[in-house]
Amino acid sequence: MRLLCGASLPSSALLAQQRSGLRRRHHHASVVLSSAAATADLSAPAPQPASPAWPGAKGVPLLLSVSLGLALRFLVPAPAGVTMQAWTLLSIFVSTIAGLVLEPLPVGAWAFLAVTTAVATKTLTFAAAFTAFTNDVIWLIVVSFFFARGFEKTGLGERVATIFVKLFGKSTLGLAYGLSVAEALIAPAMPSTTARAGGIFMPIISSLSISAGSKPNDESRKKLGAYLVQTQFQGSVNSSAMFLTAAAQNLLCMKLAGELGVTIGSAWITWFKVAVVPAVFGLLLTPLLLYKLFPPTITDTPEAPKLASERLQNMGPMSRDEKIMLGTMGCAVLLWVCGDALGISAVVTAMMGLCVLLLTGVLHWKECLQYPAAWDTLFWFAVLVGMSGQLNNLGVIGHFASAVGNKLVAANLGWKPVFFLLNGAYFVLHYMFASQTAHVGALYAAFLAMMLTAGVPAVIAALSLGFMSNLFGSITHFGSGQAAVYYGAGYLTLPEVFKYGALCATINLLLWAATGSVWWKVLGLF
Repeated sequence: MRLLCGASLPSSALLAQQRSGLRRRHHHASVVLSSAAATADLSAPAPQPASPAWPGAKGVPLLLSVSLGLALRFLVPAPAGVTMQAWTLLSIFVSTIAGLVLEPLPVGAWAFLAVTTAVATKTLTFAAAFTAFTNDVIWLIVVSFFFARGFEKTGLGERVATIFVKLFGKSTLGLAYGLSVAEALIAPAMPSTTARAGGIFMPIISSLSISAGSKPNDESRKKLGAYLVQTQFQGSVNSSAMFLTAAAQNLLCMKLAGELGVTIGSAWITWFKVAVVPAVFGLLLTPLLLYKLFPPTITDTPEAPKLASERLQNMGPMSRDEKIMLGTMGCAVLLWVCGDALGISAVVTAMMGLCVLLLTGVLHWKECLQYPAAWDTLFWFAVLVGMSGQLNNLGVIGHFASAVGNKLVAANLGWKPVFFLLNGAYFVLHYMFASQTAHVGALYAAFLAMMLTAGVPAVIAALSLGFMSNLFGSITHFGSGQAAVYYGAGYLTLPEVFKYGALCATINLLLWAATGSVWWKVLGLF
C-alpha cells in the first residue's frame, strides 16, 4: 500500500501532468488542423481580384452619341441645297451635342474628339476648326473666371453679402431679400453664377442655417436652410439675366447674334435697359412667393445680424487686396458701360483689369494656370462656337431656319405668337441639357434664325433668347453650375428642386412676358 502510495504522484503533480498531456494533445490537434487547412488552401483556387472598372469613355453614352451622328450622316439624305461637307459637319455637331448631354467623357475631352474628327475627315481645315480660339467673347469669358477667383480669394464678395445680412437679416424674409440684393449688386462684376453660388452665397447660407439649428440632410433643414437655398437658387436667375456680364452664356448669345447679322449698339447698356424691369420684378417676387409656398419654420432670425456683425469684426477692415479688387472691378464695370463711346471693347477692359490684379499681386499667374474651369471652358467653348459658326457659313442654319420659319409664316400666326412659341420651346428644351452655355451653343443660333425669318424684330429676338438662357438655369439640379452647388449642399430634395423649379420657371416666364411686353413697348423695341 505504501509502495502504491509512494509510486503514486501527489495530486498537484498528477493534475499538472494531466494538463501537460492535454496541452500536448491540443497542440498536436492544432498542428494537424493547421496543416489540413494549409493543404486545403493550396488545393483551392485563389480568389480572383475584382476586375477594375473601365477607366475610359462610358460605353452606352459613347455608343448613343456616335450613333446619332452616323445615322444622320449615312441614313438621312442631305436636303437639296445643303452640300455633303455641310451635312457631314452637322452630323459631327449632332454627335458633339449628344455627348455634351450624355457625357461619355468630360466636356473638354469630348470637344477634342469632335474637333479631331472634323479635321481628320477633312470636313474642316485645321485653321477653320480652330478659328474660334481667337474669338474675343471666349477670351472675355476666360478672363471673367479669373475675376471671380479674385472675388473669392480676397473675400470681397463675402464681405458685401455679409453687410446685407447685417442690414436685412432680422427676419427670414428680410434675410432672403438681403441675399438677393447682394447677388444683384455683385453679379455684373463677377461673371460666373457657379462662383457666386459656391464661393460666396452657399457658405453664408450654410453658416446662418447651422447656427439656427437647421442642418443639411436632416428634417431640421426646413427650419431655415431649405427656404434660403431655394430662394437664392430660384432668384439668382433674374440677377444673371439682368446684366450682360453676369453670366458667361450672355456673352456667347451676343456673339452668335452678331454672326447672324443682329447688331446691338452699346450692348451692356441695351441689355440692362431691356432686362431691368422684369428682372427687378422677379427678384422682388421670388422670396415672397417661396415664403408662402415653401415656408421656413423659423420666421424671425434676430441672431443673423449679430452673427454678421461678428463675422465682419473677425474680417477686420478692408484689406489692401480687397480695395484693389473693388477699385479694379468698379473701373471694369464703368468701362463695360461706357466702353463703346470710348472705343474700348469689353474684352480689352477685362484684360486690363486682369493685368492690374497680376501687377499688384492680388492674383498670381500660377493661380490662373491652376484654375482648370477657365481653360476647360476656353477649349470646349471655342470648339462649339467654331462648329456653330462654320455651320452658319455653310448655310445649314439658314436652310433649316428658313424651312421652319416659312412654315410659321405660312400659318399666318403673326410674329408675336411665333415669338412666344419659340421662346417657350427653347426654354423647355433645357431639361435635356446639363449646361447653359452648351444649350446656347447648340440651339441659340437656330432659334434666333427662325425668329428672324418669321419677322420677329431682331433686337428683341436676340435679347429674349438671351434672357431665357438664364431663366431656365434653376429648373433642374443639373442644368447649371449653381444648380449643382445649391442642390449639393443637402438642404433640398430632388422632388423639391423639380417641383419648385417648374413652378418658379412658369411664374418667371409669365412675369417676364407680362412686364417685358409693356416695358419693351415703352422702349420702342416693337
